[in-house]
Amino acid sequence: MEGKWLIADRDLNEREGLKWLLKTSSIPVTSIILAADFQEFIVLFEREVPDILFIELDMIAKEDWSSFRNLMQIYNPILVLTSAEATFEKARQTIELQGLDLMIKPFSSTKIKSVFQSAFRKLARKNSNGAFPSNSYKDVSYERLFLPEPTGEDHYHIAAFQTESREGISTLYSFLSEYPFKDDQGIFGLSESVVVLFKDSCKNMTEQCQKAMRKWEEEFSEPLAIVAHWNQASQLPLNEKYLQTRKMLDFTYYKGYRQVVEFSSYPEWVHIDPFLAPPEQRDWVDMLANFDLEKIKNWLYEEFLNLQEPYPDPGLVRIRLTSILAQIRRFMKTNHLDEESRYEKEYRYIFNSILYDAVLYRTVQNLILFIQKIFVGTKENIQNFKQDPIERGIAFMEANFSNSGLKLEDVAKFVDRNPSYFSHLIMTKTGSSFTDVLAKIRLKEARRLLVETTKPIKEISMLTGYQNANYFSRMFKESTGMSPREYRMNTNRHGSV
Repeated sequence: MEGKWLIADRDLNEREGLKWLLKTSSIPVTSIILAADFQEFIVLFEREVPDILFIELDMIAKEDWSSFRNLMQIYNPILVLTSAEATFEKARQTIELQGLDLMIKPFSSTKIKSVFQSAFRKLARKNSNGAFPSNSYKDVSYERLFLPEPTGEDHYHIAAFQTESREGISTLYSFLSEYPFKDDQGIFGLSESVVVLFKDSCKNMTEQCQKAMRKWEEEFSEPLAIVAHWNQASQLPLNEKYLQTRKMLDFTYYKGYRQVVEFSSYPEWVHIDPFLAPPEQRDWVDMLANFDLEKIKNWLYEEFLNLQEPYPDPGLVRIRLTSILAQIRRFMKTNHLDEESRYEKEYRYIFNSILYDAVLYRTVQNLILFIQKIFVGTKENIQNFKQDPIERGIAFMEANFSNSGLKLEDVAKFVDRNPSYFSHLIMTKTGSSFTDVLAKIRLKEARRLLVETTKPIKEISMLTGYQNANYFSRMFKESTGMSPREYRMNTNRHGSV
């Protein structure tokens, strides 16, 4: 059923924009008529008698209100009102006219498309004398989804639909409520998704979901993900099926949107250590200090974008990303980027991206772009002599402590400072001499190697920058009160020291 539309708005851009969106949609339209003021609207309306009317309430003067209302009652078009004022009076007028919707300017394309679809469906129902599928269900309630029922079987399959942004859920619910599903037993709008129940006799639930997704994508730009719980376990209560389906939506974090994920049994997450190990921390210190963006990209891609089933819990992955962000934060502080609002704003954006982004690959890409920006900022600060030589020097020591020949002069040269002056700076800031700071870094790594590996004491001494194993053992005992061998034995026996 094609329809005749009239769009009345005083703003030329609004009129043309609404016309363009309507013409580029999949809605069949006989003609689109435009009116620029109320007088022109009256002439065109009475001549063309449109099926659907979009009109700006603000163009109707107070003295014209009564005649306009009478005109709507006589012809009874499908009516959508628009206004720049989100006031109670505008809402009251919409109710009085029995308008389909009140759209407040500025419009979003998603909202416009949703209202277009609602108007067209109402026109279809109107012309078919109401012979349109109803989505009112009396046998299934919201409580059945949320509350466990110890007795009885639930002969339903479940599909959960989710938009990437929570703002799109209400539009999605309206869309699915009007979509002509077969064998469906209920449509439930929730805060984060829309759940559709199908009879267990339905044999093509996944196919129907795929068709609904394609139809959605024709009308809306908002990405959609669908999880279909399909199995023969009818003995499971509806509440348990719903909980499994809701958890499966977490898989969109890895798989992305614009697809239907079908499952018959709920897989378990695999456990990962969410925190960076000391060697990984050193890798990040080194990559950041050397501005090695290519190595950082490869590290992130290998770590996060090559994951295979079984996947780790998304919560643990987000924690791991924050561990990386902590290394980046230290790099920012070292280079005084935390003192600049533009980088602080970017940092907060990345932090929120890690916590809340719906898909992992987008977070990783955002992180790479952020690192690119702070590398540019750091190089600018180096040129402007704004960098903290102590923090940068310590980062250099952490990356090169295994070099037994590392000297004060080497670190001072790296930060472009006189050795005596750098020695004074490090004592002032840390309260320790250069030799003591380097020893602390080396002995910290030695403790880790003694606990986490079975490497011989002599090899550990070499790995931590000590050529003489006896000297290493003496230094270790002065620091911990135990020899390296005693430390390893006590740690293995008690789990900690």
